[in-house]
Amino acid sequence: MPYWYFDKEQLRDTPSRRDGVDSETERRYRRETAQFIRDLANLMSLGYSTIHTASVLMHRFYMFYSFRTFPRFVVGCSSLFLAGKVEETPKKCRDIIRKAAELLSPQRMVSFGDDPKEEILTIERIMLKTIKFDLQVDHPYRFLIEYAKVLKSNGNVPKEQVVQKAWNFINDSLATTLYLQWEPEIIAVAMVYLACKISKYDVIDWVDRTPEHTKWWDMYVMDMTKTILDEICHQVLDLYQNPTPKIEVPCISPPQLAASKNYKNVKPTTPPPSKRQKIQQDAAGISTKVAGNHQIPVKVSSNQDINKTMTIVNNHIHHSHTFGSYPSTSYQNPPLPGYASAIPPLPPQSNHHQKPPLPPQQPPLPPARNVYPINHTTRYPNSTQYYTNQPPPPSHNKNNRSNNYYHH
Repeated sequence: MPYWYFDKEQLRDTPSRRDGVDSETERRYRRETAQFIRDLANLMSLGYSTIHTASVLMHRFYMFYSFRTFPRFVVGCSSLFLAGKVEETPKKCRDIIRKAAELLSPQRMVSFGDDPKEEILTIERIMLKTIKFDLQVDHPYRFLIEYAKVLKSNGNVPKEQVVQKAWNFINDSLATTLYLQWEPEIIAVAMVYLACKISKYDVIDWVDRTPEHTKWWDMYVMDMTKTILDEICHQVLDLYQNPTPKIEVPCISPPQLAASKNYKNVKPTTPPPSKRQKIQQDAAGISTKVAGNHQIPVKVSSNQDINKTMTIVNNHIHHSHTFGSYPSTSYQNPPLPGYASAIPPLPPQSNHHQKPPLPPQQPPLPPARNVYPINHTTRYPNSTQYYTNQPPPPSHNKNNRSNNYYHH
């Protein structure tokens, strides 16, 4: 399974940055694509889970390809098309193209080429190979509801208002790269923390509080500091200081490819690391989330647990087969002419039972005559007068060999 979390150095060294796209332009491209996916999904009455999955797939895709190589709006359509199948809300490709034409200007629809359907399907295949067919995307919404239920306050601010604001913050955070840096549990904690600060919802107590839990989020994420929460919240608040322009507003776009055949030879700059490779690079990676200079243990695990997990992973990946222990078959194909047999033939078995011989073939029956007697009720043994080509009588039983009217 690929490891989909990157540190700050990797986020500053994306394929788009190496392709000449500055950091501000790349952030704007990501915001525009995420907003396009949301608007397109709303036109097609798709749910929040499909929007979230499509946005995360788009962010992961552009960690291995440049915006100058793949047009962002075509990638947005492909991400939504794939996310619809992942979340069991599939939409037809022609419907996605028709709704995208309502949102985009004719100048932007040029990036779809002469055959938009082929463009979307081609990028979908490339996306599946890029993400190594890992279609599992965890959503922070269920963690948000779980965390909000345990909070207690003595203020007049209703909890529903806090939950709604945190929900909106999660939707807006899809335009950032937070989901490439942090797990959904940590993002849910940060969005609830931000919603409580803005709504002035003072948390005085929470359910199942213990003496070692100094903050309410300590029950879910250990050693989470306010410095890290503030860093996550500032990335969301920066969206409101620099709002995303509408799609209709003209802006500088990267060169667009004309046909799908230009994508066939494109390969990702850096393949995504597997989960096992990430564990080998950092043995504490199973129980620790690292980003920048911060280190947040999500689950506290001992070295014994980590070694046990490494053994399970190695046993699951590596399968050592001992071919010598496999039972050999008793039948050996004859060697080809001119080639020596690699395996010597088995010795003949003296007590080998042969099949019994077949019984002698019985003589065939004489051919039937399609003739019937004159009187169908009384048989005359010495009669030689027959009607030919007549049907059998209704009461005649063909299976009764004692009354054989067909042979003499």
